[in-house]
Amino acid sequence: MLRLFACLLIVFYAATAVARDWQVVPEGDALAIALKTAEAGDVIRLAPGTYQGPIEINNSITIDGQGHAHIKGNETGSVVTITAKDVVVRGLKITGSGSEGDGRDAGITIAKTADRALVEENTLIGNLVGIDIHGTKNAMVRANKIEGRLDHRMNARGNGIYVWNAAGSKVVGNDIRYGRDGIFVNTSKKNEFVGNRMQDLRFAIHYMHANQSVVRNNVSLGNHLGYAIMYSDNVTIEGNLSRGDRDHGIMLNYTNKSSILGNRIEQGGEKCVFIYNAHKNEFTANLFSQCQIGIHFTAGSERNLFVQNAFVGNRTQVKYVGSKWVDWSVEGKGNYWSDHSAFDLDGNGIADAAYRPNDIMDHVLWTQPAAKSLMGSPAIQLIRWSQSAFPALLPGGVVDGAPLMKPQLPALKEWGEM
Repeated sequence: MLRLFACLLIVFYAATAVARDWQVVPEGDALAIALKTAEAGDVIRLAPGTYQGPIEINNSITIDGQGHAHIKGNETGSVVTITAKDVVVRGLKITGSGSEGDGRDAGITIAKTADRALVEENTLIGNLVGIDIHGTKNAMVRANKIEGRLDHRMNARGNGIYVWNAAGSKVVGNDIRYGRDGIFVNTSKKNEFVGNRMQDLRFAIHYMHANQSVVRNNVSLGNHLGYAIMYSDNVTIEGNLSRGDRDHGIMLNYTNKSSILGNRIEQGGEKCVFIYNAHKNEFTANLFSQCQIGIHFTAGSERNLFVQNAFVGNRTQVKYVGSKWVDWSVEGKGNYWSDHSAFDLDGNGIADAAYRPNDIMDHVLWTQPAAKSLMGSPAIQLIRWSQSAFPALLPGGVVDGAPLMKPQLPALKEWGEM
């Protein structure tokens, strides 16, 4: 009898350990009952229809809206809050967050206890914040469509995806529009932001105190600023597109020891790149095209490396004021400059004459804008002719000792193929 009883216990525990598949319809408290009753590993599948939120997921389960279920909040707090580990939220439409919560009311909140959460293929519309990854580790947020609010001035809206202290988390392949910033990262590390598309925002990606992270293959279209990397070290910014961003394509502010590789910054407004007090960064094989200023340095940014970049059709290629010459070539190879009229008599692909983007009058105009009224005067023309005839008269600043004869343009995939 004891053996039989032991066998029955084993069968009972094995049966209860099997994950269950819940089929829930949008009637009464069916979803609330399923959330309360479901156990770790269970899957809750929602039939098409609208379900009343907010809801909280406090067990390691999967909720699958199958692309047709809508969870509608009551405009207070977050609509879906995940507090358990290893939760999956998939295929839902989510609306109706609050507008408070210190700016954190969200469509989906991933709490600090919700390690390894997977949030994918959801549509979040009109919430203050789309998805808040808050203090968790190793979360994955991918392939979601997020549309923020338009009913406040831009700085008062929430972010598409907010990442705070979420080490190891990844944000991949999301489509984000409207709101304030597409992805805002604060006090985090070892994150990856890959293949996201962001439009009609203040900043596409906004970094603050986020070290050892990767920003790769993202698309920024028509935002005020593309990629704002601030107070961060050892960041890889690779293969991104900034097209038509109004102020800057890339801004480095107190950012050091980072790699900016193979990006396309084009058709921008004010500056393709703005560098403020940022040091020891490497810019390699990027395109900076059709901006008012290709690169603007200020606040003592030093020891940055530039090689194999293409500066094409910018009104001013470089804005740099300094008393020393800074050489932008490495081991006999520099950058391509579309306004550099040069020869290559030996056919090695390197221009025979150095390139200097700025002269004395550039420095005068940057420090004394009123001098623009003298630009057509004979005196100004004489100064510029003298500098071209006698290069020793040029001031310090950027010089490319080995400019390239042809551009090496980065080839980016279309969004959705990344």
